[in-house]
Amino acid sequence: MTASATLLSAAMPASPDEARVAYPRTLARLVRGRNINPDTLLATDYLNHFNEIAMLVELVAEMPECLEDVREWRPKSYVEHFRDSGFSDRELAILAYENCPDRYRLPFEETVARMNRVIDSGRARLEAVAAADDGAGLAAAAAALLEDLHRLMARANAIIHGTRHTVGQIDVDRIMGE
Repeated sequence: MTASATLLSAAMPASPDEARVAYPRTLARLVRGRNINPDTLLATDYLNHFNEIAMLVELVAEMPECLEDVREWRPKSYVEHFRDSGFSDRELAILAYENCPDRYRLPFEETVARMNRVIDSGRARLEAVAAADDGAGLAAAAAALLEDLHRLMARANAIIHGTRHTVGQIDVDRIMGE
């Protein structure tokens, strides 16, 4: 058992309600210097999951055969990402996330859900353009998907670092096509 896991088990509150009130202060001390924001209790490492799909989409314009890799990419929740990762403090990252203050967690989860929807709809556009054998259209569809994805990733990154609102409603509506 790691030192942080030992400290966590010793500091474990009696109930989930107690944890939501007191535990974030203890976790903030434990996560300092561990690539987990002590205020939000979120880690930027989760965005690596979305960087992976962004890199694949970037390759599609030049190498349409990479569309198969884009097709196979699947969303992962924050907890799934860390359970599957080699992140040295993954258990602490999961515990911190489970105790993340709602003022950060809710907009973060909403942003992640939007990223997943943007990826799904963008993938469908890429598939349609690729089926039409339109190289220029494929490059344009990939660029549009990347622009939307990067904008949402920037918002998620800002939330992880403690900013609650980073994209205006006009931008959100444009990204979501509403």
